Amino acid sequence: MGGKLVWLRVVWVSVLLWGSCWGKFVVEKNSLKVTSPDSLKGIYECAIGNFGVPQYGGTMVGIVAYPKANRKGCQGFDNFDISYKSKPGGFPTFLLVDRGDCYFTAKAWNAQNAGAAAVLVADNKAEPLITMDTPEEDDNKADYLQNITIPSALISKSFGDSLKKAIENGDMVSVNLDWRESLPHPDDRVEYEFWTNSNDECGPKCDSQIQFVKNFKGAAQILERKGYTQFTPHYITWYCPEAFLLSKQCKSQCINHGRYCAPDPEQDFSKGYDGKDVVVQNLRQVCLFKVANESGKPWLWWDYVTDFAIRCPMSDKKYTKECAEEVIKSLGIDLKKINQCMGDPDADEENAVLKAEQDAQIGKDSRGDVTILPTLVINNRQYRGKLDKAAVLKAICAGFQETTEPAVCLSEDIETNECRENNGGCWQDKAANITACKDTFRGRICECPVVEGVKFVGDGYTHCEASGSGRCEINNGGCWKKSHEGKTYSACVDEGCKCPLGFKGDGVDKCEDVDECKEKTACQCSGCKCKNTWGSYECSCGDDLLYIKEHDTCISKKPSTEVGWSFLWVIFFGLVIAGVGAYAIYKYRIRSYMDSEIRAIMAQYMPLDNQEAQNHIHHGEI
Repeated sequence: MGGKLVWLRVVWVSVLLWGSCWGKFVVEKNSLKVTSPDSLKGIYECAIGNFGVPQYGGTMVGIVAYPKANRKGCQGFDNFDISYKSKPGGFPTFLLVDRGDCYFTAKAWNAQNAGAAAVLVADNKAEPLITMDTPEEDDNKADYLQNITIPSALISKSFGDSLKKAIENGDMVSVNLDWRESLPHPDDRVEYEFWTNSNDECGPKCDSQIQFVKNFKGAAQILERKGYTQFTPHYITWYCPEAFLLSKQCKSQCINHGRYCAPDPEQDFSKGYDGKDVVVQNLRQVCLFKVANESGKPWLWWDYVTDFAIRCPMSDKKYTKECAEEVIKSLGIDLKKINQCMGDPDADEENAVLKAEQDAQIGKDSRGDVTILPTLVINNRQYRGKLDKAAVLKAICAGFQETTEPAVCLSEDIETNECRENNGGCWQDKAANITACKDTFRGRICECPVVEGVKFVGDGYTHCEASGSGRCEINNGGCWKKSHEGKTYSACVDEGCKCPLGFKGDGVDKCEDVDECKEKTACQCSGCKCKNTWGSYECSCGDDLLYIKEHDTCISKKPSTEVGWSFLWVIFFGLVIAGVGAYAIYKYRIRSYMDSEIRAIMAQYMPLDNQEAQNHIHHGEI
């Protein structure tokens, strides 16, 4: 761990020395005009923060407030039951806080949550103004950065002390923040540069860059197509100190023998991708822009960078040459010219493209060195503020002379149909007239469509397929289908594409007939004969044998018939005998019943005859 930190320090020292020897860092400023009290009236300089949303091209009027508690703004003001939200019809509040103890962004975030319209940070020592930047990339708690929307400015210690004194004396301090001259507008075209990096594993800043490119590309392409702007992408690299050229760190982070380097994405110099992979991809993106620009379509850079971030992320192990070239081909850009432009990254010589990038990084005239990543340079002035579509568009539009702004600066209702050319590099099914290309103001997106209630799923670039119920009604679900001799077979099922019974294949492009006879999966019985048909088979038996498909067997037709009739005669005679036997039993039971009834009747009269005979004997009548 210690070795890694030492190496990183060495790299940063080399970068700082390089910058100090050749260029300078310029703090971008706007003006702050105090209109009251009279003792402070005048115009003062302040440094624009590199976060929030500066109102480029405009002004903002407010009343300055200085808190009695939490004066450094490092805690939420709701903890002190303080609110700076302006009342209807009232002036906005500009919250003045002291520098120190926490990040500049934390102060701005707490001020915004308390209702302030802007935040002024008073320096805590007498020094030239600096640029307030965002925290380091590894600060996991800085997820609020992209939600800061109020402008921020750093003011000098002496000016801050004067404002505090006036407020403590009970004076109302009214100020006007002015960004109208923060960006020059020398002609009717705005020239701007975007200094970026293809690394997508550097934390919040990388995420911010990727999201900005995705959101801004529609407006950027409109401006470029109509000739309102001239855009140029740039990539920051540095060289490896000569004493470390043979080190493991140099070899993993640099190309062309240490001349052009980028940080290792994981900063471990062993796992995942290396810094040299980033440099090569940076070089590829520069060359793609050059080739696209030569063909009159410089705006294709925005499509490539957006698509590469989506299709070839480091997290999916797709940050490769192969994936990059697939994206290039989908956009119809000359791959051969791009490779020629890139040259040999293993050569011990300067690369003309990357050398020009390093030279451009050095400040000239009113523009300082580019040392903050990412950086947007508009009309040779470095943009300050967060990378947000609306904020950046406002800044670019501030670069036009007043009343000469293009329509996109006044409205977001302009759209250009990017799907008309090469289908936007997206998936399409020409036969069914279905496409994944969708045109929006933000630029075209490749998104699988919904057709007649059927949703298509896929990456939108290389494939889309119908899913769910009803999918087979749309172009047969993208599955194989064929008719032969009056029969039609389809591989489309609700779950996907699956060859029907009797066929084999992927179910999408082809399904081939299975020869069940050749593969001996049918007609296996002794004496069976097999004949293959398209999608099925037929079995038969020789001589007088009959084939029974359910049992895969052959049986004799003649014996089978005789046995059948004999069986019927047996049943017939059996029924006759059973009937006769039942009748005999019935007669026997009837007769027995009648006999028992007669005896019962006679038994009733026999006792009377016997009693009468006895009476005659008793009376001597016999």
